[in-house]
Amino acid sequence: MKTDIILAGVGGQGILTIAAAIGMAAVNKGLYLKQAEVHGMSQRGGDVQSNLRISDKPIYSDLVAKGCADIIISVEPMEALRYLPYLKKGGYVITNIVPYNNIPDYPETELILDRINKLPFKIALDADQIAKETATARASNIVILGAATPFLGLSLEELEGGIKSLFGSKGEDVVESNIKALRAGYDFAKSKI
Repeated sequence: MKTDIILAGVGGQGILTIAAAIGMAAVNKGLYLKQAEVHGMSQRGGDVQSNLRISDKPIYSDLVAKGCADIIISVEPMEALRYLPYLKKGGYVITNIVPYNNIPDYPETELILDRINKLPFKIALDADQIAKETATARASNIVILGAATPFLGLSLEELEGGIKSLFGSKGEDVVESNIKALRAGYDFAKSKI
């Protein structure tokens, strides 16, 4: 088992929380894990990207090479497109369709979504709306994680365990809210594949 993941988004959208939840689930399962983070201008709403590699065998590099990512998980649609050169043939893109329009020359949303819709293997969803309807608006990143679950090599239950480990100190309400968000994203993805 080996899964190479590129996580992408904008500072403050919870990319590193997704990485931590996946990482905890992988470690709890006894898998090897390597992670590299690139924060960029994250404190100013800039690009945030993380490489995450999971395997049942030792991993020697924490970086995912171009053309080798099994999955791109993005909480922002333009950021999903930015990392397409890293995606391997047959790899999946899981992305939010709600843009984080934080720059003056941000491309037209319709153009971005048109390009995403032309990808052969994708799960594109309005994670913001799903999060508001099922949990809390702050859990849209966990909705995206749920949508990525069928492609990670980790079960929904294992990721729920990662969420419990990650959010347990914040109380049962926070844990349950995030598990609801995870399940909602998972259900959406399962209905599309």
